Amino acid sequence: MRKFLPHILSLLMFALPAGNPAFAGEGRHVAPIRAFVESNVRPWLADPAIIAALKVQNAAHARLLPGDIEALDTEWRTEVADGHYKLINKLLSDPISAMLLAKQGQFSGAVTEIILMDAYGLNAAQSSVTSDYWQGDEQKFQKSFGDGKDAFFISDPEKDLSTQMLQSHACLTIVDETGTPIGAIAVGIDLNFL
Repeated sequence: MRKFLPHILSLLMFALPAGNPAFAGEGRHVAPIRAFVESNVRPWLADPAIIAALKVQNAAHARLLPGDIEALDTEWRTEVADGHYKLINKLLSDPISAMLLAKQGQFSGAVTEIILMDAYGLNAAQSSVTSDYWQGDEQKFQKSFGDGKDAFFISDPEKDLSTQMLQSHACLTIVDETGTPIGAIAVGIDLNFL
């Protein structure tokens, strides 16, 4: 925790406008979140295990049609609603999901969730249960992977359905060793905690 204290203090100083917990679209959260993610997240995005997992999932999903993606997302949402986790448990038991959960735990509550997305916007790994399986219709995927290899998007603060916290997502495109985009990551930052 001590090594992250300067980043957390920086976030406190710049991200929390006095008297306005909803942030009123001021965007003050953007610069400190960007600094936090550049220092603490980007360095491990090129981990060979993450790159390999994305390549495997992209190959497995290469022939999915829009209807297939919709069916998977519906299955996921049904599992979230009824608590019978088959598809969800398969993903949560993946070693990369365990790695993301461990990464999340390093930030003492500042990071609310980490979602690794394949090239189709489907969850490839995650630190906790998400409300849906397909992120392809959301800004966290469209403004990262959809905007190319150098994309870095920070969402407006909002109450997240999965975590029930006021958070912002920092979303980055992940590239392989050749610089080709192969997926994206969304890191939820709890603005109330900071």
